[in-house]
Amino acid sequence: MQSIIDGINKLYTEWSGSACERIEILPQSGSDRRYFRIHDKKGTCIATHGHNVPENETFIYFSQHFYNQQLPVPEIYALGDDKTIYLQEDLGDVSLLNRLEAEGFTDGIYNLFKSSLHQLALLQIKGHVGLDYTRCLTNQEFGKQAIMADLLYFKYYFLDALRKPYDKQKLIDDFEALSTYLTHTEYKYFMFRDFQSRNILVSPDNTVHFIDYQGGMQGAPQYDVASMIWQARANLPDDWKERLLDDYIDSFEQIVTEQVNRDLFKSQYNGYVLIRLLQVLGAYGFRGLFERKAQFLTSIPQALKNLRAFISDHNLGIAVPEFNKVLQVCVSDEIIERFTPLTADDETPLTVKVQSFSFKKGIPPDPSGNGGGYVFDCRGILNPGRLDHFKSQTGRDKGVKDFLEQQTRMTEFLNSVFDIVDITVEDYIRRGFESLSVSFGCTGGQHRSVYAADALARHLRNKFKVKVELKHVEQESKNWINQ
Repeated sequence: MQSIIDGINKLYTEWSGSACERIEILPQSGSDRRYFRIHDKKGTCIATHGHNVPENETFIYFSQHFYNQQLPVPEIYALGDDKTIYLQEDLGDVSLLNRLEAEGFTDGIYNLFKSSLHQLALLQIKGHVGLDYTRCLTNQEFGKQAIMADLLYFKYYFLDALRKPYDKQKLIDDFEALSTYLTHTEYKYFMFRDFQSRNILVSPDNTVHFIDYQGGMQGAPQYDVASMIWQARANLPDDWKERLLDDYIDSFEQIVTEQVNRDLFKSQYNGYVLIRLLQVLGAYGFRGLFERKAQFLTSIPQALKNLRAFISDHNLGIAVPEFNKVLQVCVSDEIIERFTPLTADDETPLTVKVQSFSFKKGIPPDPSGNGGGYVFDCRGILNPGRLDHFKSQTGRDKGVKDFLEQQTRMTEFLNSVFDIVDITVEDYIRRGFESLSVSFGCTGGQHRSVYAADALARHLRNKFKVKVELKHVEQESKNWINQ
């Protein structure tokens, strides 16, 4: 990490003519890229570090092209010699998803979605003009091959994991038919590829800007609209979905200065909604079922409900019988319940006591009288306390958390812990038990065990809505952390 920060400081100094005052490490998103906010008396900018040089080059090329067209993307300031670090305009860190979750389905939020779709149409149409698609990261066009890839992604990483019987050859035949049908889209412009409210930043004056379009290619404009309107986490009301689609078509017609065949446009849009919903399920399956990342597993039930709502009310305009059978299996109550965790309510007696402690002082007692529970030993994880600059910090300090997340196997360790504890929590909720104890120990009870206890407490609250009592034995005894 220090070498990256040194590289950022060097690039910033070369670009601005003076060293920065402070570099803030920003939370990591789902990708391998890391973001940093550079502070100076002149203001702020964002530094990005990514090992994937072709991805960086594509993002920078797209950004410069779109920025020159006065489209809502960040300005690129500088690129390092090895192309792993670049500086860009700071557009803030409040996304449209953040605003939606904070404010709900208000008129103001609706207008932000409408504005975002209008800017999307501008990006797709104006950004397409003069764009060199040979600079795309993967496919140059979202054609039959790319559509088939999304469908197979869903098949391998979600459908097959259900272990439900189906006719594989007939399903592939239906995939072929659907991908051929969607390839003959009347309009093809720049396709953002991952257009969702999380990738739309909103400034204090309610202007919107876009990020994370490096996976873009030429393709059907309906795909991006489907991605945004049917985003599982946003879970927009049905009337919003219908109105926003019409708003988008109005903007599209205004920009291309011609009337759109709305029936055809919407029919093809429905196909791309389905493709997008299945691609998301494939991603959740890969991240959750194969990489065992709990936060993706918890998103699967809403994604399945989204899919069920769509296929019950929309026609694809093409006969795909085996595909339809498979979809009905995926959205059945049995499958949705399989991925829906049992959650606590106000009447649930269970309280989970989560603690961190020092093995030097001994395992803390369980005052409930039940005994049992879990004690996890974190000493197999590389100890940040061996580094001088972390000795006075704890597992709640940002530097320590970054170290544990980026330079140790703590994430793998915790995923295994979650798997084990989740089984017991579900069973205890179902059986009406009152108490479960889970403790994490490390050498001093200061770094690894504190981080792990906080992570489990957060996981249990988010997934099961269960009452959690969190205690850091060593920190509380020394008044290092105010609870």
